[in-house]
Amino acid sequence: MAKIEKLWFDSDRIWITTDEGQTLSRPLEAFPTLKDATDTQRSTFKIGRFGNTIRWEEIDEDIHISSFYDTEEPDYDNEIARIFRRFPQLNVSEVAKSMGIHKSLLYKYIYGMKRPSEQRKAQIKESLHLLGQELMAV
Repeated sequence: MAKIEKLWFDSDRIWITTDEGQTLSRPLEAFPTLKDATDTQRSTFKIGRFGNTIRWEEIDEDIHISSFYDTEEPDYDNEIARIFRRFPQLNVSEVAKSMGIHKSLLYKYIYGMKRPSEQRKAQIKESLHLLGQELMAV
């Protein structure tokens, strides 16, 4: 397997070059923790001893080189993304917590990096409906 030699960011992607001469990138939406990190936090990383992992200690993020071989690009215009764009005041972390899922998974649904099942979509909507009912009671 190739080894990571260099890593950098642009406004919306993370890039690497490998010892085999490949240049690979992924959208930052694939890594919500990095997307939310500051430029300083992103620049403070270590490439693992075997050259196949990257670690950001401060933000507790790890990425394996295999993540860069996924060629599927995000679907930014999905139903879950539209809901969260319509209501930007929603706190993704709190919605995820109320559903009992990790916020990074909900972010991946929002950013179109993963496609939720119909059951998961219903669960997300139900969680938001419950929040709406609580707000109506105020």
